[in-house]
Amino acid sequence: MAAPSPSKLLRVGLIQNGQIVEEHHVRRESVTIGHDARNTIVLPASDDRPARFSVFENQGHQFLLVINEFMKGRVNLGSSDVDFDALRSQGLASRRGDLYVLPLQETARGKVELGDATLFFQFVAPKAEEARPVMPSDIRVSRWKTMDRVFFGILAASLLVHFSGAAIILSAEAPKEQELALDQLDDRFVRAIIPQRPIETAKPAAPGPAETPKEDVKPPEPKDGADKPASEKPAAAAAERHAEMVKKVSDKGLLKMLGSKSSGTGAFQDVLGSASGGSDIVAALQGAGGVGVANEASVGKGTGPRGGGTGTVTGIGELGTQGGGKVDLGTKKEVEVKGRVQDATPDVDSSDVDRDALARYVRARKGAIQSCYEKELKRNPNLKGKVVVRFSITPSGRVGDFEIDENTLGSEAVASCIRAAIRGWVFPFKPESAATVSYPFVFSPTG
Repeated sequence: MAAPSPSKLLRVGLIQNGQIVEEHHVRRESVTIGHDARNTIVLPASDDRPARFSVFENQGHQFLLVINEFMKGRVNLGSSDVDFDALRSQGLASRRGDLYVLPLQETARGKVELGDATLFFQFVAPKAEEARPVMPSDIRVSRWKTMDRVFFGILAASLLVHFSGAAIILSAEAPKEQELALDQLDDRFVRAIIPQRPIETAKPAAPGPAETPKEDVKPPEPKDGADKPASEKPAAAAAERHAEMVKKVSDKGLLKMLGSKSSGTGAFQDVLGSASGGSDIVAALQGAGGVGVANEASVGKGTGPRGGGTGTVTGIGELGTQGGGKVDLGTKKEVEVKGRVQDATPDVDSSDVDRDALARYVRARKGAIQSCYEKELKRNPNLKGKVVVRFSITPSGRVGDFEIDENTLGSEAVASCIRAAIRGWVFPFKPESAATVSYPFVFSPTG
C-alpha cells in the first residue's frame, strides 16, 4: 500500500450525542485516547478502556490503525467498507501480540466505536497559508523618511570626532622622558642609588721590641700640569667629580648624621651627643665579644665556656625531668553499631513506573541508606524513626525534584545523606513525563 503524502493531514474527531465535540489535525504525531490527561483525546474513565491507548501510530511517514479484539468500527479501504471483525478474521490487519495493525492509505476513512463515544478519521489536505497583506507602494514609508535626521547627524558627528581623536593619539609618538642627573634627584633616591659605607678607623699595629716606629714619608705630590701623564688627566677629573658628588650627598639628611666623625668614639657617639650613658653604650659596643653557637659539642657535653664571656653551657640532658611512673592508657576499641532499615510499598503517580520493580531497585541499594543511618547511630544509640522522601523520575531515568516529606528521626544529617545517595541513582524507567514517587524508610537499632 502506498504511504500517504506528507502534505496530507490526519483529521480525527470525537462525536458524542451526534455532535462533533472535539477535532484534531495531526501530521506525524500519534493519537492516543483514555482518561489520562496526557492523551490526545481525553475520555471519561471506563472499565473497558485503558488509561492510555494509541489508536493511530505514525511509522515511516505512514499512519497505522491499531485495534484490539473487542473494538468495533468500520474503515473504507477505497472500494468498500470493511468492519473490524472482517479485518481480524480475513487477515487484512496484521497481528501484533493482542492487537491488530492496519496501514492506512491517504484515501482511507472510517470510524471507531468506543462505547458512548465515536471517533471518525480521514485524510485531508492542509489549508493553504494566506498571503501576507502588503501595503500599496504609494502609502508605504521608507526608513529614511521616518528617521530623526537631527539626531542622526549629531550621532554621526560625535562618532567622527571620537574616532578621529583616537586615531591621532595612536599615530602620535610617545613623548620621551628627560633623564635627570644625580644632583637633580631627591635625597631618598640618591641614598637608594649610592649606598653609603660606614667609615672604618684603621687600628695602628703595636710595634715590637726590636722594631722602632718609622715616620711615614709622603712622596712628593706631582704638580698640576705637565708633570702628570695625559692618560691620567681624565681619570683624575672623573675621580674629583665623584668625590664632590659623594660629599654633597653625605651632607644631607641622615647621611650627614651617620657619616660625621668625632675624636675616638665615632658617629654613634656624635648622634647621642652629651646625653647620659652615651659613652658607656659606645664602650659596651666596642668591647662586645663573639656569640656562642649551640652545637653538638657544646650542648651535648654541657661544660666549657662559649662566646666571649666566662660562663658555662648546661647540657640539654641535664634539664630532663623524672616522672612518678608509667601510665597505661589502655587500647581504644570501637563499638560496632548496627541498624535496621525497613521500607514499604512506594506511591507512584504514573503508570509508566512499576511499583514492584521500583521497590526491588531500591532494596538492592538499601545498603547506602543503612550506612547513612548507622553513621549517626554511633553518636546517638537511641536514634530511630521514619523518613519519607518524595522525588521525581525524569524521562532520562534520573532524579529530578527531591524533598523530605516526613522526618521523625530528628536528624538532618541522615536526611542530607539520603538525599545525596538517592540523587546519584539512575532508574531503569523512562516515563514520558516526570513521575513523582513517595518512598518511606523506617529506621531502628538492632540491639
